[in-house]
Amino acid sequence: MDDPSKEEGPRVLKVLEALKQASHELQAHPRQDFDEPNSSAIKALLELETESDTILSKDPNLSILSQHLTSLKNLVETFQKCRGHLSIRSFLTRRVSTHSISRVAGSIENEIQAWIDRESVENLTWVLREPGNNKEEETVRLLTQFEDRLAEGFNRELQDLILKSKVFSLLESTLCDPDSSKRIREHSAFAIGALIRFNKDVFVGQVLMGPTTRALITMASPHSIKVLCFLIRSIKSPLVDVIESNGEIPRIIAFLNCQDVQVRVMAMDCILEIGYFGRKEAIDAMLEEGLIKKLVELQRSELGGDLIELGRYSSKNENEKENREVSADGVELGKKRRESRERRFLESHPFASCVARFAVQLEVGEGLRQRERRAFKQQIVVRVREASASDAEAATIVAEVLWGASP
Repeated sequence: MDDPSKEEGPRVLKVLEALKQASHELQAHPRQDFDEPNSSAIKALLELETESDTILSKDPNLSILSQHLTSLKNLVETFQKCRGHLSIRSFLTRRVSTHSISRVAGSIENEIQAWIDRESVENLTWVLREPGNNKEEETVRLLTQFEDRLAEGFNRELQDLILKSKVFSLLESTLCDPDSSKRIREHSAFAIGALIRFNKDVFVGQVLMGPTTRALITMASPHSIKVLCFLIRSIKSPLVDVIESNGEIPRIIAFLNCQDVQVRVMAMDCILEIGYFGRKEAIDAMLEEGLIKKLVELQRSELGGDLIELGRYSSKNENEKENREVSADGVELGKKRRESRERRFLESHPFASCVARFAVQLEVGEGLRQRERRAFKQQIVVRVREASASDAEAATIVAEVLWGASP
C-alpha cells in the first residue's frame, strides 16, 4: 500500500464511483435519460469519459472500461442525431441505440465493481499479511467494507478473486493470532461469518477442518460467541460434531458462570443452538457437565423467571385487551400479543424458563431420534428435581419442561 502507484487510488476511486452511480441511474431510468440529452446521468458519463482518459489509461485493468465509455459516447451521439426525425429509420435507430446504451451502461457498472473488488481485496490481503503494521483503524475499515460487499449477495467473479487471494486463510490466521487486537480478531470473525453467508458450500469445509471454532471459543467475547452461534445455525450438526469431538462443550458450558452478562447470554444462545442441532454425544456431554444445574440456577436469578407465569407480570389492561382479541376473532391477534409480550420479557430476563427452552430445542431439533428425545426429557426432569432448591421450584420447572417441550 506504500507503492507510489497507489497514490492515484483515491482519485481513481472517486471517478469510478461517480461513473458507477451515473451508469446505475441510466439503467434505472432509461427512457427519461435517453429522451433528455442534458440528463444528469448522461452528462456525468460523458464528462467523466473525457476526464477518465488520463486516469484510466494508467491502469491496464481499466482498459475495457475505457472502451465501454468510448462506445457509450458514440451511441449517445447517434441517438441524439436522430432526435426530432420522424422517419421509420430514425425510429428504429433510436430503439436500437436505447437498448445498446442500457447494455453498455450495465457493462460499465460491472467493470467498475470488478475494479473496486480487486482493489479492496488486494488492500485487505495486504494489511492481513502485515499484522504488525499498527493500522488498526484501517484494518477494521477494510474488514467492514469486505463484510458489506459480501452482504450484497453472491458474485462469481468476487468469489474467484477471494479464492485466488486466499482471503479465508488470512482471516483465520488473524482470528487465531493472539498478537492481533481483540477488535481486529472480532471483525475477522465477522468476515468469516459473512463468507459462510456468501456461499456456505464453498467455505464450510475450511471452517470444519480449521481452527476457527476453537479460536472463537478461546476469545470468549460476546461477539465471538455470536459468530459461533451463526456458524452452528449455518453448518448445523457437522459443526456441533466438531465442537464435541474437540472437547469444547465444557468450555461453552463454563461461559454460563462468566461475570460478563453478555457472555452468559450469548452462551445460552449457543447452548440452545447446540441443543437443536446436536446429536446424542453432544447432548450427553452437556448434561454430564452439569448443564441442567447451571440452568436452574440461572432461572432462579434476577435475570431468570418463569414464562409459564408470565401473566402475573402483565398489567390488567394488557390482559383484558388480549382476552377481547381472543374472544373476537381474535385467536391470531391474541397469539401475536402473547408472543410479543414474551419477547419483551425475555429481553429483560434472558434466562427465563431456560430449562424448558433447552428441552424444547431437544424436542423439536434435528439431531436426535425420537427415543433419544424421550430419554433426555426424562433425564432433564430428574436433574431438575436434584438441582431445585424447593419442591415448589421443581414443580414449576418440571411443569414447563413437560408442557413446553411438547410439539
